[in-house]
Amino acid sequence: MSVPAEDTVPLAASSRRATSAPLGVIPRQQTLQGEELDLDAAGALAVATEVAEAEIDDAELEAVVTLTAVADDLTELDELAGTAVDPVAQDWQLFKSGGDRLVRERLILHYAPLVTAVAGRVGMRLPAMVEQADLVSYGMFGLIDAIEKYELGRSVKFETYASARIRGAIIDELRAMDWIPRSVRTKARAVDRAYAELESQLHRVPTESEVAARLQMDIRELRALFTQLSTVNVAALDELLGAGEDRGDRLSLLDTLGDDRTPDPENSFEAQETKFLLARAIDQLGEREKLVLVLYYYEGMTLAEIGRVLGVTESRISQMHTAAMLRLRARLTEADRG
Repeated sequence: MSVPAEDTVPLAASSRRATSAPLGVIPRQQTLQGEELDLDAAGALAVATEVAEAEIDDAELEAVVTLTAVADDLTELDELAGTAVDPVAQDWQLFKSGGDRLVRERLILHYAPLVTAVAGRVGMRLPAMVEQADLVSYGMFGLIDAIEKYELGRSVKFETYASARIRGAIIDELRAMDWIPRSVRTKARAVDRAYAELESQLHRVPTESEVAARLQMDIRELRALFTQLSTVNVAALDELLGAGEDRGDRLSLLDTLGDDRTPDPENSFEAQETKFLLARAIDQLGEREKLVLVLYYYEGMTLAEIGRVLGVTESRISQMHTAAMLRLRARLTEADRG
């Protein structure tokens, strides 16, 4: 049975009718090539019909049926992949449609790492006294506000929109905690910049008149500005100046401040040791030399008055004083070396 050319399906163009071979030649079996069968749901029935008309054997028919089943399975998998639902997108739809608090909490937990990342970038330019946990707390308010005000119809990713809101919330909270107005902060930066530029040009510390001229103001205005800026450079006593692996290596600003009301242990020990060495050295002097030192340093008498008390001249008292001081100095030097 022959198949008309106009009834042949293009997808099965490789399926041709077997022709008679010349005498003495064994005919070769023509098989269907899987790569030539580009099957879909619309052409499966036509292929099966042409296969039946082409009078192919059972092996060829089994191959066609297998390829058709594989094509159907792939089509079904593509449809399932296309219909997969993103849970985050589904939460957005539920929250915007009903405003469910539980759905909002899931969104907050999902985007919480974004707050940590933004707080880390902002904290890099802040002093060490600002806690990272505080910045994260401030940023969480910005994230909640971004979730409330985000519109799904806009062609902007939520991460981009929320990052700006989080950073703004952190900066607003830091400014609210600052006791110095922003205008004073701006003036302080202008003064610092003027000093740096003048020192670079003049290679010395600039005068007040030079700084005032650079800032285009008179000296009285500059001094009034210095009075305002006196409260800017305020540091916390617990601010760390150095930190190491050991707890004892942590040095704060409070540790560097001296207390005049508390005696220095090192100086106190040195003073006691000096008194002990001096008393021992005085005990080794003669009686008249001891008396001269007592009357001169403790009683406050002059050399002439000490001479009248001891019945000698003022020059002799001066010689005795000089000799006593030399002996004391020698004793203290020996004790220091020993």
